[in-house]
Amino acid sequence: MRLPEARKSGAVSLEEALNRRRSIRSYSSEPVTLEELSQLLWAAQGITGKNGFRAAPSAGATYPLETYVIIGDVVGLEPGFYRYEPANHSLALLKKGDMRPVILDATLSQPCIKSAAVILVFTAVYERTTERYGDRGKMYVHMDVGFAAENALLQVAALSLASVPVGAFRTKTLGNLLGLPESELPMCLLPIGRP
Repeated sequence: MRLPEARKSGAVSLEEALNRRRSIRSYSSEPVTLEELSQLLWAAQGITGKNGFRAAPSAGATYPLETYVIIGDVVGLEPGFYRYEPANHSLALLKKGDMRPVILDATLSQPCIKSAAVILVFTAVYERTTERYGDRGKMYVHMDVGFAAENALLQVAALSLASVPVGAFRTKTLGNLLGLPESELPMCLLPIGRP
């Protein structure tokens, strides 16, 4: 499914987004729009330049991250588990149904997981980077996750949404519940909703 085209300019300055960004763990029941979801994914891992360069930097442009979305409540999009495909700014449905209750135990029953309209899931395929950089590549992968997550968090602030980075989860259990390949490790979750 193609996403709406992402905006390349907005009403909120970078400085204002930085000032607004806070970790917020409680969300209203109001849905997120498809346009907002599109903007969030573009900010995190969208294509912004020639040769497939993305919004978030990556060591040697190896792009070890995969970005998935757990949809709970997005206007015009059925609940499910989707993979973001940056090359054509689209979503591929992997599993139908609301995955928030399914992953709740693996995420230590955090209320922000249960109430988020959307959860971005960043996973890493270490070999994409370690093939080039050896063991040091592991550190680069962790940096890449931070870059992508911060881009998304600043976009959350600019859209007047709310989020919190979540690293407390059972990695293997979460990967199994989502049906991820063994070569992909969940690294960070960003539950997102309206404050």
